[in-house]
Order: sequence, then structure tokens, then C-alpha cells
Amino acid sequence: MPGREGGGPDGVKKATEFEVETSDGIYRAPVLVVATGGLSIPKLGATGLGYRIAEQFGLRIIKPRPGLVPFKMGSEKGKKYSELAGVSLEAAVTCGGATFRENILFTHRGLSGPAILQASSYWREGKPITIDLMPNTRYPIPNRVDDLAAKSLSSALATLLPARFVDWWLSEELQKIPVRSLSPKQTLELEQALHAWIVTPVGTEGFSKAEVTVGGVDTRHISSKTMEARQVRGLFLIGEVLDVTGWLGGYNFQWAWSSAWAAGEAVQGA
Repeated sequence: MPGREGGGPDGVKKATEFEVETSDGIYRAPVLVVATGGLSIPKLGATGLGYRIAEQFGLRIIKPRPGLVPFKMGSEKGKKYSELAGVSLEAAVTCGGATFRENILFTHRGLSGPAILQASSYWREGKPITIDLMPNTRYPIPNRVDDLAAKSLSSALATLLPARFVDWWLSEELQKIPVRSLSPKQTLELEQALHAWIVTPVGTEGFSKAEVTVGGVDTRHISSKTMEARQVRGLFLIGEVLDVTGWLGGYNFQWAWSSAWAAGEAVQGA
């Protein structure tokens, strides 16, 4: 694959020709553009080929992991997340110093939805995430003189959150207690929990469900203007094979197109 190379005085390898062996034969060219993508969604053909090519030329690979991917969850005080499959609510999810305020969705295996997918790109195995279940409400527990004071806590919270979630989230003891009977300590603890529900995923759904790959070829090896490898003249790497990950909303597509354009312009001008 590397083909013939000559060494430069500055330590930069100067490829005189790249050689690619395929099922259709051997191709040779003075320029090679690696646009193989990452490991996400292998059923569409994703493989680690791009990383293997980069490693042949001594480029560092930052360990790939799934990004924009649902979380798999265990149980919450003996309650399975699958019991809430289909329930959705707006929340603010914080992970790795980043916060995303969008919907979360309970699935048969755990948590998904835009806010969860965004946070997953910042998650590390074994680390918790924090969920604000009521980002729009500063004091989520009704006041003792509120119209809801005589209602059970479960009924009162169900005016603000999906009833299925409320009954699942609250302990049986708290479900039936009237709002006016809550002690100041119970009220404070509940409000803190609603604004900072801490959960720890047991893992993610993996590359099969990941929309992107986090990690890849270290960008310090690549020119940000041309996408050419600093160590190997004529070798260009673009798109998801590089350690560049965007948010939801088309950013990853834009990166693929923009990096391809930059490499194309550089190749044409060479």
C-alpha cells in the first residue's frame, strides 16, 4: 500500500507513488485520499480500513468509540427502564462538562432522544450523567398552599411530567403522600433530585446504533487547510476517519463535505 517513498531532509516522507491493491487490480497514483469513514453502522459497510491505512504511515489513532448513540441502562432501585419504553420528556442532560437541553426518550434498553445522543459523545465508561427533569421550573414541588397541596405528590407532579414516569420514579411511599404533608427536608431533597437526577449507564448501544464515531486519526498529524498528512506528502484524509465529531443537526455531514472540498482544492492546485 505505501508504494515507493523517498525521505526528505526535514524528516517528512515524500511519496513518489501510492499503490493500492484491490479486487479489480492494482492502482498507482501520486496522490491518495482516504475517505473511508469511521466504524459507525457496520451493516452499511463501515470498517476500520481507514485506520489501518493511517497506521501504515505512522499516524496516531485515537481509540474510536461510538458517538451520538443511545445508552443502555441497568435498573433504578429495582425498576427496569424498559417499563417506560416510549415515554418522552424535555430535559437538560449534562455529561463531561457539556449540557444539552432537548427531549429524552426511554427505550426497552435504556435512554435515547436528542439530549441523550448529544451527551453520549462526551461520555466515558463508568461515568454518571446528570439529568434535570424540569429545566423550565425552578421550584418543581408545589407550595403547601398551592391548589395542588391536597393532592398526592404523584398527582401533583403528573401535571408537569408524564404520569408513567412519575409513578416509576417516585418511591411507593412518596407517591401517595399529600403535598402539604411533605417536610421541608423531603421537599428540598425532591427538588434537588428533580433538577439533578444522577444515573450511570452500563454502556451504549455500540457502533451498530451510533450515528458517528468519536476518535480516529489524530488531527495533529493533518493540515487543517489541506487535509494532507504532515508526515506523508500526497496522503490526504477526510471526513469521519479523522478525530472530528460534530453535534446533531448536520454538522458531521458538513465536516465530511468541507474536508473533502479542502482536499480536492489542494490536490487540484498541486
